[in-house]
Amino acid sequence: MAPEPPPPDEETIIRRPIVLVHGTRTSSAIWQRQVDALTRSGHPTVALDLPGHGARADERFTWDGAMTAIDDAVASCATPPLLVGLSLGGYAALGYAGEHQSKLAGVVLAGCSTELRGKPLGAYRHASHHVTRWLHLGGGTWHVVTDMLAALAGYSPLADLRRLQLPVWIVNGSRDPLRMDERRYRGVLPDLRLHVVRGAGHDVNSHAPVAFNRVLLDAMHHLRRGEAGLLV
Repeated sequence: MAPEPPPPDEETIIRRPIVLVHGTRTSSAIWQRQVDALTRSGHPTVALDLPGHGARADERFTWDGAMTAIDDAVASCATPPLLVGLSLGGYAALGYAGEHQSKLAGVVLAGCSTELRGKPLGAYRHASHHVTRWLHLGGGTWHVVTDMLAALAGYSPLADLRRLQLPVWIVNGSRDPLRMDERRYRGVLPDLRLHVVRGAGHDVNSHAPVAFNRVLLDAMHHLRRGEAGLLV
């Protein structure tokens, strides 16, 4: 009987793909530091533009359009990807995962740890304004904010979080106004992994790219070890 081949070394393992979903009035451009780091590590990376943003700025944002954009990006991956979303992209990523978790390996949610009802909607608009002004993005696209608020009206992230049976990471800046429901999120899904980045604001991936990238690469490592049967 021929001996079994040795296990593949680290360099020959197919790297887990990753899909990145941006926030309101920004675009896929906000992920450049993440795309660079992930690409260097060998992970196929897709940073998409939601309707009403970036290359799709001439479209109107809708929830269904966001779900289709994410689904197209996920379908382009050779294996189920790690889905990462920031702010609006985080809520959209969570909504997508709630309906299509069999297509994903895990989810990273940033800047979206609040139920967007009542006063939190105002905080979301305020945070979106400052992120886009700081990054010099968005132009005259304030209609996107109106479209986003309409799309998220009545949406409960806790309902989608409750049904997930795949690994979930939450990454928030310590100064993010939209992390007020972190404890409620953990109560719904006790196994989620929470990272709070000291000194960072709502756009944590831009304020603290090294810390944020470390979470993503650690998540990839966790998924790879789980596939090898070393973690449950």
